[in-house]
Amino acid sequence: MEDISSVIVMLLSGYLIRFALIYSGQIWAKSFAQTVSFFLLPIITFIITKTIYGNIALSLGMIGALSIVRFRHPVKSALELIIYFDLITIGIAASVNIKYSIGLATLTILILIFLKIFNQYKITNKKDSFYNISFNEGIDLHQLELVAKNKILIIEENKSLKSIVYDSENKEYFYRLAFQDIDSLNDLKKKIELHDSIKKIDVSYL
Repeated sequence: MEDISSVIVMLLSGYLIRFALIYSGQIWAKSFAQTVSFFLLPIITFIITKTIYGNIALSLGMIGALSIVRFRHPVKSALELIIYFDLITIGIAASVNIKYSIGLATLTILILIFLKIFNQYKITNKKDSFYNISFNEGIDLHQLELVAKNKILIIEENKSLKSIVYDSENKEYFYRLAFQDIDSLNDLKKKIELHDSIKKIDVSYL
């Protein structure tokens, strides 16, 4: 009965951590592969820990067997790697004391949700984002792309600017900006859409 309770806690922890990651903007956690990992990784770790507990010979054999298995794909971000370790630790802790698993899962979820709400609060109050946003972290962003005949100072000084490309052949500037907040994008768009230098504006909302 205790093992069944542990499995239920691990499944629930994996699901809630996945939900908290998606809520905080980490879209990579939505995929089928990641969802399966979130459910199975703690349970696999739990079973391994239970199997080798108290048996030195079996522990050494298991270490040798597991050393053959490696991740064959690069981890996308440091956060992804940390979440994997988090799920593994939940599985190990469940085999020792279920309270540790519940505590770690709860703490992970609360931190993710707190950072999301705190960052949204700063953006809403027209302050700087708590962290820098990146296209490489699996975060969905509102995007604004512009083509202009000349440099536009208000664009180049904007903190959401991600790239500038100058086409010397056509003498055009290509600007790419990314926003977490849709209102910030629309405010900037209104300021520049009547600018004489603007040739094209492309907006991509989530």
